[in-house]
Amino acid sequence: MTHARPVAGLGSPPSSTMTELKQANLARVLRQIIVDGQTTRASVAGRTGLSIQTVSNLVAELIDLGLICESGQVSSRGGRPITLIERRPAGAYLIGVDVGERGIAVEFFDFTLTRIDQVFGSSETTQTPAAIRQYLGEALTTLETRNPTAWPRVVGVGLGLPGVVEPASGVQLESAHPAGSSSRTELRFDEQILYAQSLGWAPVAISELMSTDLPVFAQNGAKVHTKGEQWFGALRDTEHAVVVLIGRGVGLGLISGGVLLEGSHGSAGEWGHVRIEDDGRPCRCGGHGCLETYVGADGLLTSWADAGGEFDGTGSASVECLIASSTPAATRVVDQAIARLGRALGGIVNVMNPERIVIGGWVGQLLMATRAQQIDHAIRDNALDRAAHQFTLYPSTFGGDSVAMGAATLPMEVLIQTPAMLAGR
Repeated sequence: MTHARPVAGLGSPPSSTMTELKQANLARVLRQIIVDGQTTRASVAGRTGLSIQTVSNLVAELIDLGLICESGQVSSRGGRPITLIERRPAGAYLIGVDVGERGIAVEFFDFTLTRIDQVFGSSETTQTPAAIRQYLGEALTTLETRNPTAWPRVVGVGLGLPGVVEPASGVQLESAHPAGSSSRTELRFDEQILYAQSLGWAPVAISELMSTDLPVFAQNGAKVHTKGEQWFGALRDTEHAVVVLIGRGVGLGLISGGVLLEGSHGSAGEWGHVRIEDDGRPCRCGGHGCLETYVGADGLLTSWADAGGEFDGTGSASVECLIASSTPAATRVVDQAIARLGRALGGIVNVMNPERIVIGGWVGQLLMATRAQQIDHAIRDNALDRAAHQFTLYPSTFGGDSVAMGAATLPMEVLIQTPAMLAGR
């Protein structure tokens, strides 16, 4: 005969297990409230599968923690009015950083992901890791000075970075300090490393890019863009999707089964460096013929210059002028870029079978504003018939704020898992 193992509490799970279960359920409720926006206790119970009593208890705890609030009532069918609940804007604050080719945007968000402040530095601030570190330190000081009452409830900083972000796994790096000295540093097990091959940098620890007492979380820019769309944009309730970020570089975020794909070490989505032309143009990564060199900003303008186009600089104004131009040369350049983009994305459609494709980034936005239908046709023409009829193409929801806002979801996700982390601040 098999006997049941005795446990504490007259058959109840051990207290540690009960605590873990409660924390898991608290996270589920908070996550659902964030996803739903304004909602009710009954709706949260229905969506999470928890009992209404359990949800009511957890909602009370989240109210006590200052993260959510009751926000009015709606009438019910013959009964008492139903109380609405939602995130409390001042319940938490999140910082999202977009380290991009045009500069650094440091954005300050309340708990509803409404931007309440911003500091922006020009491209000179992104030339070296030391320059980024100095600028980010100054930017955080500026934000703290301008938002003193909010600062105690800042959860952390999310960084959207150009390159591959990997866990350190105990490796050693040569650390370059702002003063110019260097040292060999053993990294913590939870440290992250940025591999920005296209920028010509040696691998750099995230802690070398930012010095702050706040928790810091980092991810590739295309991936945090994808997270923003998944949480609050075109990919809500979407299980399978592809998100394209086109600026100077080209990146990709892939969602399968509702999960953002990282790859074995974090480099999944480095799609801009897929070679599409043998012996093609030299790329910043050191290769030749990469997709980025034909559909990224520099690639588009190189093609236009080769076709005889004249323009000032390599910024957004020049790319906008190219896309808006009706001259035969400009039209041909844009058509060729869209054809290449369609071939590359058609292959992704065959591999991933997405429900939705989102195109963003500052170049992607310009293309989608006037050429969305052409892009859509180019993708479908290069995919298998069945998969080509199973996706919908969308522009990015958040425009120029997509990476910074997406980066802010990194500390938000940590808060969801540990809602009491701000208690007592």
